[in-house]
Amino acid sequence: MSEIVWDFPDPHIMRVTVAPAHIDVMKHTNNVVYLQWLEGVAWDHSRCLGLDEADYERLGYGMVARRHEMDYLLPTFLGEDILLGTWIIYNDRLSTRRAYQFVRESDGQTVFRGRTHWVCVDIKEGRVRRMPPEFQAAYQSPLQIEE
Repeated sequence: MSEIVWDFPDPHIMRVTVAPAHIDVMKHTNNVVYLQWLEGVAWDHSRCLGLDEADYERLGYGMVARRHEMDYLLPTFLGEDILLGTWIIYNDRLSTRRAYQFVRESDGQTVFRGRTHWVCVDIKEGRVRRMPPEFQAAYQSPLQIEE
């Protein structure tokens, strides 16, 4: 395995293996799979920070995607192990911004980069609301990179 150069320090990392269901007619990972991986690693990170789906329901608030930016840099293929790295790079009282970097484990090549702007909503009303204290505490960012 090659040394991995992450875009930011201390990523939250989740490993996935490209499966047959991920492959499209071009014989590489379908673009929509990367979006699923974004959501998957974001949830994995949120759970590690102490907020899971049950907490969202209990509190009556959730984070929804307002905007995704996705850059596909290199294709990935069946059987490859991919490290999904993510960071919360910014937060305020209403939203967070999350960065993603996906790296092929075998050669350390970055295959994908992305960003998501997540906003807090009241689940019942569907309206943007200030994050509850539990969200503000869990989703703090030492980076605070404004875009």
